[in-house]
Amino acid sequence: MTELIRENVQSYPRPPRLEPVSQRILIRLDDAVVADTTGALRVLETHHAPTYYLPPGDVAAELLPVTGRSFCEWKGTAQYHDVRVGGVTAPRAAWSYARPTGRFAALAGYVAFYAALMQDIRVGDLKVIPQPGNFYGGWVTPNLDGQIKGAPGTEHW
Repeated sequence: MTELIRENVQSYPRPPRLEPVSQRILIRLDDAVVADTTGALRVLETHHAPTYYLPPGDVAAELLPVTGRSFCEWKGTAQYHDVRVGGVTAPRAAWSYARPTGRFAALAGYVAFYAALMQDIRVGDLKVIPQPGNFYGGWVTPNLDGQIKGAPGTEHW
């Protein structure tokens, strides 16, 4: 069982910090394993749920590039992916940075997943729910305290 260490999203740093994840990450879609790793990294930023990035070698799904990109002031330009596992495809369910900025260079090729588009995501034994709103990709776990950005009225602070 994962030890429940309390974290307050309001105490996360700005600019964001990148750190290794000690827990196992398991992602499922349509009862198939999309990813299973103990080598994830996470980004912590004030008022955000942590965003987890998984090494590509631990992703069991096919990642299909799709049109569209976004720009993060901290990490650079992201590209989006459809996620296909078995006979199911989740459109634009993941993103990655081919050439992140220097501070986040370790994320190159790592993949992040939108929790709302996956069947089940676990950080250790903790079940993940999506960060509020329809833009941010953080993973909310029961150990998080504080106001998490993304809900209506919080998008621009």
